Amino acid sequence: MLYYLFKYLNELDFPGAGVFHYISFRSAVALVFSLIISTIIGRRIIERLQRMQIGETIRDLGLEGQMKKTGTPTMGGIIIIIAIIIPVLLLAKLNNIYIILMLITTVWLGCVGFLDDYIKVVKKNKDGLSGKFKIVGQIGLGLIVGLTLYLSPNAVMRENVEIRKNDVITDVVYSPEVKSTQTTIPFLKNNNLDYRDLASFMPNRRTAATWIIFVIITIFIVTAVSNGANLTDGLDGLTAGSSAIIGVSLGILAYVSSNLKYAAYLNIMYIPGCEELSIFASAFIGATIGFLWYNAFPAQVFMGDTGSLTLGGIIAVFAIIIHKELLLPILCGVFLAESISVMAQVSYFKFTKKKYGVGKRIFKMTPLHHHFQKPGNAGIEALIQKPLMPVPESKIVVRFWLIGIILAVLAIATLKMR
Repeated sequence: MLYYLFKYLNELDFPGAGVFHYISFRSAVALVFSLIISTIIGRRIIERLQRMQIGETIRDLGLEGQMKKTGTPTMGGIIIIIAIIIPVLLLAKLNNIYIILMLITTVWLGCVGFLDDYIKVVKKNKDGLSGKFKIVGQIGLGLIVGLTLYLSPNAVMRENVEIRKNDVITDVVYSPEVKSTQTTIPFLKNNNLDYRDLASFMPNRRTAATWIIFVIITIFIVTAVSNGANLTDGLDGLTAGSSAIIGVSLGILAYVSSNLKYAAYLNIMYIPGCEELSIFASAFIGATIGFLWYNAFPAQVFMGDTGSLTLGGIIAVFAIIIHKELLLPILCGVFLAESISVMAQVSYFKFTKKKYGVGKRIFKMTPLHHHFQKPGNAGIEALIQKPLMPVPESKIVVRFWLIGIILAVLAIATLKMR
């Protein structure tokens, strides 16, 4: 909204109004706004949640300091959602299809997560929203995103074409704007993955089959990443801090993908219009960092599913829009490790119980961050006992953040390493 106001003022030659034309300026303002909003409204929302007695119910799992968290207000993801939406509405071009999709994603999964938290905390149903309804919500969002990218005439890209002379690249030019199902493959140059290649079994209906495959993959990515973020949300500040790190990387990727010179230099797809996503990424970073003011150890508020599902969904949809979804296993390595630990634990327990009559475990406890919290001893049926002594929660969180930073740098470096 401010963008359109200052655009009008610039047409009237109002001094300084033209600065809102620059993405870098609007991104910086969005970051500052989201930080201020999250810290200011955070205290009020926490106090309101406390008055409403909306506190987390904690099961005793034998983890150090765990029971002290009983009664800590949850549903704090509301803070993050508000701190993202307000700066984006003020500073971004609201007719941009990518901004529209990101706002829909934020509100959509925010509502799904809010329903789950509401049922758990207010209705006192510890199971929360049924798993099948969560999946339906995630599938619904995947359908919206996939079909919009297919049907919208504004969701296009320009493929880079190398000009060679004597087997030496002398220049990079771009094809006309086209709708594309290509995506960047990490580490490989001049080898984008085209989902069209997966539809070769239907030569007569290849275009339709390609987009059906794309929509299915979109649904899978949205579901996987949002659930991964949800599983990671078990320690104070872990999901918020990890998401902020991922947000920085996505903002950089969106910016270089929208800049013709940088895209040509890095030999990646040029995506017109995705520069506005830099503003969304800045608001996302500011909101998650601002939330850490209250969520860092010891937490004054938990984000709940309201926040974790939303953060995961935003990351997934953002990566899909900029055609960088194959970077997510690297970029979201912490989320991936948490998810794999749970799947491996459950599968191994069921297998050993069926084969030996007694279920055994790989880790002392899952998700993975709890493995480091729990003391190791011979009484625990786990293949991996170390560390034998529990690691303090704050140290686990910081170490996971450091791993996230390394993975984020690696994900960005893959563009040049290609």
